[in-house]
Amino acid sequence: MATVVFLHAHPDDECLITGGTIARLAAEGHRVLIVTATDGALGECPDGLLADGETLAGRRAAEVRASAEVLGAEHRFLGYGDSGMAGTEGNAAPGAFCNADVEEAASRLARQLEEERADVLVTYDDHGTYGHPDHIQVHHVGLRAADLAATRGLYQVTVNRERMARMVEQAAERGMAPSEDERPSEEMMATIGLPESELDTVVDVADHIPAKLASMRCHETQVGDMDFFLGMPVEAFTESFGQEWYVRMRAPESTAADRLV
Repeated sequence: MATVVFLHAHPDDECLITGGTIARLAAEGHRVLIVTATDGALGECPDGLLADGETLAGRRAAEVRASAEVLGAEHRFLGYGDSGMAGTEGNAAPGAFCNADVEEAASRLARQLEEERADVLVTYDDHGTYGHPDHIQVHHVGLRAADLAATRGLYQVTVNRERMARMVEQAAERGMAPSEDERPSEEMMATIGLPESELDTVVDVADHIPAKLASMRCHETQVGDMDFFLGMPVEAFTESFGQEWYVRMRAPESTAADRLV
């Protein structure tokens, strides 16, 4: 059995685009480790949700540990601060991941890859799926760490751009279109993820949708980001998110196009 490491930017990023793959790998007997680069301290949180004295970073750490457990994975932090969305003050904060030295951050991750004897690393595509500074940094750090640790399998997780557009259209046809605040902009829709023609690995996770949804529900502080998806009928959610998409950077020649190992 293999050890597969997923590098993510913030607590909750592991759910929507890789949760099914993580659950499937774990169910098949593989060891899965989620490494979260930042503490997620700059995420939004509904008023009144945190207990007295509780920090958002502390709460999100508990949420991602619960999510990992639901998916059958282990969890570690890489140890950096949240950078916030592009163009915000957090981008310049001391300790923000987006400003970390790539070589230093990659060395931290490479040590974990070596200690865990990782067979495969999953990082993000070159624009971090949708341009978040921490997601873009995950891409750079992940690629470099895989080289430093000589990790034999390397994948970039992404979003199928055409499929996402079809999902939004179908949601509108079914009367399930997100609100104006939740709806992705035309610019985001034109740049999110990668074109379908560039995606060479598609993992069927339909059988693991219950675990994927359960992991999403662990992230109560991020309910604003999850609400629309969690409100979809299970059949519609499975149709939209029953496959997860990757670009293979390197893997043994025998690895099938619908698997990471």
